[in-house]
Amino acid sequence: MILDTLDNYHLYQSINERIAKGFEFIHNTDLDAIPPGKHDIDGDTIFALVQEYQTKPLAECKLESHKKYIDIQYVIRGEEFMGITIMNNQKILEVNEDKDYTFYEGSTSLVLVSKGMFTIFFPDDLHQPCVQTESAAEVKKVVIKVLIQ
Repeated sequence: MILDTLDNYHLYQSINERIAKGFEFIHNTDLDAIPPGKHDIDGDTIFALVQEYQTKPLAECKLESHKKYIDIQYVIRGEEFMGITIMNNQKILEVNEDKDYTFYEGSTSLVLVSKGMFTIFFPDDLHQPCVQTESAAEVKKVVIKVLIQ
């Protein structure tokens, strides 16, 4: 897992070309004006999911991972806690290979992710996004899905 601000995105572009393209999209797109939904970057290889939602209590948020895609999650507006942990014998609750997610039961450490910050989650990085801080709040976020292979 990586947690940083967009000011430092250039430090992570060398991980691979697809991650670099994802950061180019974030950096070169008017994210305040972009509507929610799926936005093409490079077909099913790299795409953006723009989301607007209310954060929720921790108990209502799902701990998840992805096998096919790396997530770059960038907060456009608002702030949320994200639960994070590494894969380590957590109880699997649900697997959906078509939609590329696995939900788990397990504990996490919470990190605050605010406007202008991003996370990168790899397959062994379990994450629990959308957790409210003091109370429910509006968040706009873009999740860049980067195919691993």
